[in-house]
Amino acid sequence: MPAPGRGGPAEHLWTPARSAAGSHSPWLIATIISISAFMEVLDTAIANVSLLHIAGSMAASYDQSTWVLTSYLIANAVVVPMSSWLSGVFGRKRYYMTSVALFTIASLCCGLAPSLTFLIVARIAQGIGGGGLAPVTQAMLIDTFPPASRGKAMAVYGFTVILAPMLGPLLGGWITDQYSWHWIFLINVPIGLLSLTLVEAFVDEPPLLVTERRARWARGIRFDLPGALLIALGLGFLEVMTDRGVQDDWFADPLIRAAAVISAVCIIGFVVWELIAREPLLEMRLFRHRNFAVGTLIIMVIGVILFGTTQFVPQFAQQVLGYTATEAGLALTLGGMITMVTMPLAGVLTGRIQPRFLMLGALAVISVSLWMMSRFSVTVTFDHIAYARAWQSGGIPFLFVPLMSAAYVGVPGDRTGNAAAMIAVARNLGGSIGIAMVQALLARREQFHQARLVGRLQPLNPAFEHTVHSLAHAFTAHGVPPAAAAHMAIGQIYALMQRQALMMSFDDVFWALMLFVVVVAPILLLLKRGPTDHRHRAAPAGEVA
Repeated sequence: MPAPGRGGPAEHLWTPARSAAGSHSPWLIATIISISAFMEVLDTAIANVSLLHIAGSMAASYDQSTWVLTSYLIANAVVVPMSSWLSGVFGRKRYYMTSVALFTIASLCCGLAPSLTFLIVARIAQGIGGGGLAPVTQAMLIDTFPPASRGKAMAVYGFTVILAPMLGPLLGGWITDQYSWHWIFLINVPIGLLSLTLVEAFVDEPPLLVTERRARWARGIRFDLPGALLIALGLGFLEVMTDRGVQDDWFADPLIRAAAVISAVCIIGFVVWELIAREPLLEMRLFRHRNFAVGTLIIMVIGVILFGTTQFVPQFAQQVLGYTATEAGLALTLGGMITMVTMPLAGVLTGRIQPRFLMLGALAVISVSLWMMSRFSVTVTFDHIAYARAWQSGGIPFLFVPLMSAAYVGVPGDRTGNAAAMIAVARNLGGSIGIAMVQALLARREQFHQARLVGRLQPLNPAFEHTVHSLAHAFTAHGVPPAAAAHMAIGQIYALMQRQALMMSFDDVFWALMLFVVVVAPILLLLKRGPTDHRHRAAPAGEVA
């Protein structure tokens, strides 16, 4: 028995009976199953910078092309909650390989799409295939590694969920600029085939899971159809609202209002139904475990920070500084390199230092990086952007890796699939909220700063009049007629004002994100202390730390 204060017995129980490694090395399995998960997470971000090219090549508007992103996210959100049930009914390995195969075939169809409608349909199929990869990968890792080694295992998995969104904009921009947007999808085909080959050869379907599946079929398959419909509608309409809210002016648009109401009603109804259902789709009672409840909440916070800033920093570089898509992606490259260095270190330290202490330190580092970003100006250099992003990228592994290890403390072994699905939902939900939040705040603050600055651009302001006359004189000296020169001078001043208002708005959003991190940090103190040594004993089948 562990000493008092070191966590209860369940935290030190683990069984290899649910391991996906079989006779192979667990680290080989962790690497293999992370390949397709990396491919899937990368695909959520890689198409962002290519929408203009997609719209242009298919004679569509930019607004229409955004459904390439929205359709994928909706399909992905609908499948994630069902991944635990699907893997339990059809077999974890079989379901995993089917998902990889569907994702690969859909990627080929996306790359060869002759029309926007065909591309959107293919993206829906791609989202259905990719939806189950992250939670099943996570469940395999939890079942394969004992608690003392999970930090290192989660460091391997962390490359998929942290590094992939960072590389997405850079890789997507480079491929689009150098080749064609078609290749951002076609590159998935050889990776998917490699993943299928390796999974078939090395990943094991544990006998215990086979026995559980046969017993489940013998009892009769029961599917929680009301729960599935409620969560599918709730998350689907939530994705529509968050993904299209900014461009459709949020609640001024009837579609967004309807999506918000339907989403809220369905999600609340889902929670209530799952608590009373005999065989729920997702086991909501897992939130009775304090670490799982706190961990799920912090995973949402990570989604807000990671996806919010990963999309926001390139947007700042392009809209304010005039960077190309490739240059904006390069601003994240140093951060990706830092993540590759700190991720293994985070995995090692997770087994030696209490997770909550590592995570508090990580949030402090992330706060510093966001404070640095809130000091950006229109004259900020590329090096300064990369340096600020590197601080954030260095902190996130020390938040994600120990959290993914601590969140499963006390979760029964036969519920790891359910827990992984809920954590994946929370991460995706946090990402959607983060992107929507920063875009909504950016739009509002830009209106505020423009209103303030415009008030100073009037004839009674001597500085304004002096600047107009100086610029008009310069234009006249280059042969522009006096009347046109005055209009050009005012236009140039107004353009500079808009740029400055946008710059100040970006700073406000970075500042708001920093405050958000500071406010949520104390929640980590609610985490129970996890195991930091290697004193583990085997447990009966079905139990896991």
